[in-house]
Amino acid sequence: MEMTHAQRLILSNQYTLMSQMDPQNAEKYRRLQTIVERGYALQMRELDKDFGDMSEDLCRQVIDFMEMYHALQESHKMLGDGNHCECDVDARRLQFWGFDAATEAQLMHYVRFLTDNEGLYPQFDKGQHHFNAQTPMLEKYQRMLKVWRNCPRQYHLSGNEICQIVNA
Repeated sequence: MEMTHAQRLILSNQYTLMSQMDPQNAEKYRRLQTIVERGYALQMRELDKDFGDMSEDLCRQVIDFMEMYHALQESHKMLGDGNHCECDVDARRLQFWGFDAATEAQLMHYVRFLTDNEGLYPQFDKGQHHFNAQTPMLEKYQRMLKVWRNCPRQYHLSGNEICQIVNA
């Protein structure tokens, strides 16, 4: 992260204030202040992780994943007891788990933003892990999305379509 001396001074002052306002994390802020003040380039790269950069396309894709899960859940409800699909999809497989915090943290935080701050998808169960799937999910969701987009009635899926999407 490249910063001018003025930017480093401003950030250093912010860390001083943060350490006073949040005594529980004061040591962390003092460490960051030292890094910024002394310009330790290797450690300053740590600051980059606090500032995300998600493209508009990736944001839209995450929303599409969540829409797909909404459609799966609602379609499954509409099927009722007498019209289940051949693969007998368990309702837990229709739960949106989110993304892996270790490898897909930016995506997981975006989902949390959408649900917590924007109030979207209140019907999704956050579970104990609050959309931390604890396993990489992006590729799985992308395969599922491709199948879902090929369905003629995306919000009124048949049992077989639900099976195809979940098993993609």
